[in-house]
Amino acid sequence: MNVITIEESALYELIERVLERLQSPEHAVKPKWISDVEAMQILGIKSKSTLQQFRDRGQITFSKVRHKLILYDRESIELFISRHERKAFNNGK
Repeated sequence: MNVITIEESALYELIERVLERLQSPEHAVKPKWISDVEAMQILGIKSKSTLQQFRDRGQITFSKVRHKLILYDRESIELFISRHERKAFNNGK
């Protein structure tokens, strides 16, 4: 086993960098269920009726918690977007 030594100041700097990265938005815990506003924002739509069409067609997963409270599964929305992805074919030439 090898022993690695590091100066105390370098250790604290390294710890600080790790903490900064862990606290960055891309490492934030994303909730499984999101509101209609968040769902529309992720999908890039402005109409609740379009969101309802996606629900009615079974294209996104949702949960009707109460009469007027519908929550959407973030993962199913991301999957919906991925299924409609089109690969670039021009490679910048």
